[in-house]
Amino acid sequence: MDYLAGLNPSQRAAVEQTNGPVMIVAGAGSGKTRVITYRVAHLIKQGVDPFQILVLTFTNKAAKEMRNRITAVVGDEARNIWMGTFHSVFAKILRAEAEHIGYPRNFTIYDTDDSKSLLRTILKEMQLDDKLYNANFVYNRISSAKNNLISATEYSSNEQIQADDFSNGRGQLGQIYLTYTQRCYKAGAMDFDDLLFKTNVLFREYPEVLHKYQHKFKYLMVDEYQDTNFSQYLIVRKLAAINENICVVGDDAQSIYAFRGANIQNILNFEKDYPDLRVFKLEQNYRSTQNIVNAANSIIANNKDQLKKNVFSENEQGEKIRVNRAFSDNEEGKIVAEAIAQERALHGGKYLDFAILYRTNAQSRAMEEALRKINIPYKIYGGTSFYQRKEIKDLIAYFRLVFNPSDEEALKRVINYPRRGIGDTTVDRILVAADQQQITLWDVIGNAASYLDGRSAGAVGAFAVLIQGFQVVAKNHSAFDAAMHIAQHSGILKDLYADKSVEGLSRYENIQELLNGIKEFSEREDIAEKGLDVFMQDVALLTNDDNDKDPNADTVSLMTIHSSKGLEFPNVFIVGLEENLFPSQLSLNSRSELEEERRLFYVAVTRAEKKLFLSYATSRYRWGTLNNCEPSRFLDELDPKYLELDFRAKPAPQPGSTFEGERTAWQQRDVFTKPKPKIAPKTTSILPKAHTPTPGFAPSDTSNLQVGMEVEHERFGFGKVLNLEGGKGEVKATIFFKELGQKQLLLKFAKLRIVG
Repeated sequence: MDYLAGLNPSQRAAVEQTNGPVMIVAGAGSGKTRVITYRVAHLIKQGVDPFQILVLTFTNKAAKEMRNRITAVVGDEARNIWMGTFHSVFAKILRAEAEHIGYPRNFTIYDTDDSKSLLRTILKEMQLDDKLYNANFVYNRISSAKNNLISATEYSSNEQIQADDFSNGRGQLGQIYLTYTQRCYKAGAMDFDDLLFKTNVLFREYPEVLHKYQHKFKYLMVDEYQDTNFSQYLIVRKLAAINENICVVGDDAQSIYAFRGANIQNILNFEKDYPDLRVFKLEQNYRSTQNIVNAANSIIANNKDQLKKNVFSENEQGEKIRVNRAFSDNEEGKIVAEAIAQERALHGGKYLDFAILYRTNAQSRAMEEALRKINIPYKIYGGTSFYQRKEIKDLIAYFRLVFNPSDEEALKRVINYPRRGIGDTTVDRILVAADQQQITLWDVIGNAASYLDGRSAGAVGAFAVLIQGFQVVAKNHSAFDAAMHIAQHSGILKDLYADKSVEGLSRYENIQELLNGIKEFSEREDIAEKGLDVFMQDVALLTNDDNDKDPNADTVSLMTIHSSKGLEFPNVFIVGLEENLFPSQLSLNSRSELEEERRLFYVAVTRAEKKLFLSYATSRYRWGTLNNCEPSRFLDELDPKYLELDFRAKPAPQPGSTFEGERTAWQQRDVFTKPKPKIAPKTTSILPKAHTPTPGFAPSDTSNLQVGMEVEHERFGFGKVLNLEGGKGEVKATIFFKELGQKQLLLKFAKLRIVG
């Protein structure tokens, strides 16, 4: 029994309880994987046939790691365990039982791209508006229905669902779902969601098949149970119905995938399903310092829907959590980059020891640019570098074409995006004409009537006029005004806005973030030339090395918080802690949504081992308008004794300040039909807010500005002039601002009001 010697008492008790229903509530960093693997190994050591053990995970990586660990304890017998992801295990069962539900054993499994391609074909055949019935949106709607075990027939006959679709102008969704289902069946194919949906159908319609697998799998273990959806929940419950030797492992405080259909109630209500349940709580955190663990506890305590546990750490006390304030997202990026450089200079270590976590992919832009400026290598984890994302490259291709119509790659990229009736055949004719005449593609396009005929010539000619119009705008307007005009009139914004899927929303946010970056560039006070062409030069320098990175290099990791789950780093930066960003504005409609955002923050905090840095900006651009930002309510919910407010000018503590968050009870929203109740606004923060200019603020003539004068800046607030240097027209002022500290501004752009 030596293999159990390294377990703490709680872990060992969970491992040794092999019979009956068991729930292991595993706090962050509590050794969950060790407990699962040793429990399976213990079953085998006790004489259980590995073929009778089913272990379900959410990732292939987790399954592989567990199998390797079990092999280290019990040897090659580990190969006989039924272990894998829900989809891989039940795909195997469906192939064995396919004839029961009318599928061939070698049925095809459609990936997401296959499914969306089929949906586009169906939408085209039905002559539906592909903006209103965007393939991504339709795919996600069908996926959500399947995960809630709503068939195409049930979807079309459900009055509430139909009323919801018709009210949104999408009354044909039911017919699309039905046609899609029929086409998949005819092709002998299942999509990813069918692997679970059809398993439920199989077990429901053929009880003898269910009976077979109920007796085959005498022991079930489910990892990350808090992430299961209704379809997965039902399969697991049916399989465990006879023996009830079921063990689920998870942490309700880390349930963050409701947008994928995960239902936290599965773990919260597990005891109702099994009244004789044994519950084991793994509460010792081996990952993080005491300070980080205690701060995380103070956050999650604000959630009402949770399984109570007392997570603790016996590691060192550790440093307090540093909270940084920036006046903009660009300055936030600079603060983070400089902090990483300083930490390495003072304490050594690798770049791999650092991670920057953000709520949305769009936030990576400011971080990437700041890291590059001081030559800190980084890698986007589970994603694409900001300027390499398709939607960003699409819009930048328009910018490139405006300044260089001979740019063939940019031209081919956008000539028919968004679609404007210029198909591949027309593009091929343009290429042939350019090659035969030894001229550029743009020369052909600019004289389309001479080389093309009919409707093709008209569509191509209209595109040429569009680009020529963009050239005029770019020549006579600022970078931001030109970029916004191109984004709107090219049709890119409209195309992305029409896609209401999670992916579509992310792409739309990325375009918004690019425009935000251009707006900040347009308002920089240290440069004179602010055209879109100058911005494009900066972008070219930033993107030049995107494809030259060594995948095994020592780099800082950048990722969304969702992508960080299951990972850990010595130093973690969580950025963008502002209301309507984190928590997301989309999450403020119900208690359940807000509590999921809070769990997401908890997950982010508990990724940190040694040091944690939090930051927020007091202002951000949104579609070219500078908006003041409030610090996130989550900052107020952190117990202040674990924080260090690392501001250049720290606010004095306010007696009687509270850190209580949202506590209003709301009914949980149904996935399809229930209306969203409004949630109460954030409580007052003790953290400082953005500067509000004096009423009637107007810049002064600064030609006679002197050292020692008091001034006001529209964004930076009030300050004192410390130094003036430079010749006429290029004078730089060094000013100490009360809220932000010392800054250097070029006077001709600074827009200062002299106070006295």
